[in-house]
Amino acid sequence: MSATVLDGERLAAEIREQLRGRVEELARRGVTPGLGTVLVGDDGPSANYVAMKRRDCAELGIQSHHVHLPADAAQRDVDAVVDRLNADDGVHAYLMQYPFPAHLDYEAALLRVDPAKDSDGLHPVNLGKLVQGVDAPLACTPAGIQYMLEAYDVPISGAHAVIVGRGLTIGRPLANLLTLKRPSANAAVTVVHTGVADLATHTRQADILVAAAGSPGLITAAMVKPGAAVVAAGVSFSGRRLLSDVDDAVADVAGWLSPRIGGVGPMTRAMLLRNTVAAAEAAAD
Repeated sequence: MSATVLDGERLAAEIREQLRGRVEELARRGVTPGLGTVLVGDDGPSANYVAMKRRDCAELGIQSHHVHLPADAAQRDVDAVVDRLNADDGVHAYLMQYPFPAHLDYEAALLRVDPAKDSDGLHPVNLGKLVQGVDAPLACTPAGIQYMLEAYDVPISGAHAVIVGRGLTIGRPLANLLTLKRPSANAAVTVVHTGVADLATHTRQADILVAAAGSPGLITAAMVKPGAAVVAAGVSFSGRRLLSDVDDAVADVAGWLSPRIGGVGPMTRAMLLRNTVAAAEAAAD
């Protein structure tokens, strides 16, 4: 078996093209969507990721508002930036690039963000609305994974989805998203992690397996149910090389597989743009 590639790069390009029309419509109404990015310190992967987001904005005609604070910035400096972005009508949505330097409190800063401007969908108010099934900005990576599965006709309703990883950015919100009683969801979801005994017992039961642990090569071919959809959402770095949670040999067993590069990452950025445009539309109405 050779897995169908879940091509996030192609899907993200389609989403950007769909958003282009909405951005043009906003422009006719005199509104330019604005996305803010806050980078604290000089973490290389974080800086590269922010740069990609800003390039995406430039391509679509979204105004990029970037703030780069030094690694030794104080909490009050971060709070001042958050307050300024909350008050800026030209910034419709913004994000604080994670991780922060260890001496700063990322969660406290996140709580200070205006939930309506939460481009990442990670504010507790928006996560709470997700649990309730109420419309709100969705966490970008989970939303991108759901979109990708739907676009490639992976059956979700009634399927058993196993998520390896319980983090705030992927595991927990994705579990809630896939269990909602709505189209492209309605799955039975199991959340496990690297501390679970005999992890393979759980992963081999999955119709949809999402690896989001940040542990290189964690998911091997022997841990995958033949024909399952496997999403490689967890990444880590060795120097500048991007490493996947999913071993390459899984492609010989899975029915669908997202690639190490060009899979989940582009979809996350596309969902960020979608949240930003939606926030600009809501502010204009």
